[in-house]
Amino acid sequence: MAGHSHWANIAHKKGRIDAKRGKLFGKLSRAIIVAARNGGGDPDMNLALRYAIDKAKKNSMPKDNIERAVQKGSGDSDGDDYQDLTYEGYGPGGVAVLCEALTENRNRTAGEVRKTFEVYGGNLGSTGCVSYLFERKGRFSVPAEQADEETLFELAVEAGAEDVRLEGEEFEIVTPLESFQQVAEALESKGIETEVAELAHIPSNSVDLDEVDARRLLKLLDALEDNDDVQNVTANFNIPEEIMESVMAET
Repeated sequence: MAGHSHWANIAHKKGRIDAKRGKLFGKLSRAIIVAARNGGGDPDMNLALRYAIDKAKKNSMPKDNIERAVQKGSGDSDGDDYQDLTYEGYGPGGVAVLCEALTENRNRTAGEVRKTFEVYGGNLGSTGCVSYLFERKGRFSVPAEQADEETLFELAVEAGAEDVRLEGEEFEIVTPLESFQQVAEALESKGIETEVAELAHIPSNSVDLDEVDARRLLKLLDALEDNDDVQNVTANFNIPEEIMESVMAET
């Protein structure tokens, strides 16, 4: 977990999200549309929609864009019939990779994802080949300057979190699915801002990578995330701090 979340946080700080903001807004809109279509347009009654909207807000998506996506998803007009799919495979070094997508053309997306795995030294596997290595949980990332460890630990655990630990310059908070909202509200009540607040697949173990495989894997993950249909990419790797900083400094 540490390797994957640290990579994601560094990428965020380096402005890689900003560089792809138009593409990101498209993905966020798609998630909101699907959530609203499946459970209605009221985020107070539709937890999936609430999470999708919260994620959009955290990524500075304009309010008008969010409202249009909700209206499109909850309206009566016909639209793209998005399917929620998960692709599983292996990356360099034997790292397990989960790739979640929303697509209106599963054949196109499957072909693109398969090719990306092959180009960057991995291979797409069958359903279930790696998903057993991950568990669906809530995850928060809190900048270390936002709170001291003892205060944050007590606050989060009282709200239902199962783990709080320092990862570099960030506190990582992991929660069961049913405690995600309570922890989010507890942090908000104390004015503690989060850099990441998401429902994610958390790996149960990790694969240690050397510099060669680390570079290859990060290129694979970046290429998968660049696909318009891909919503989230998760992998069970661990990269030593000095290697991670060296790799990210060159990207």
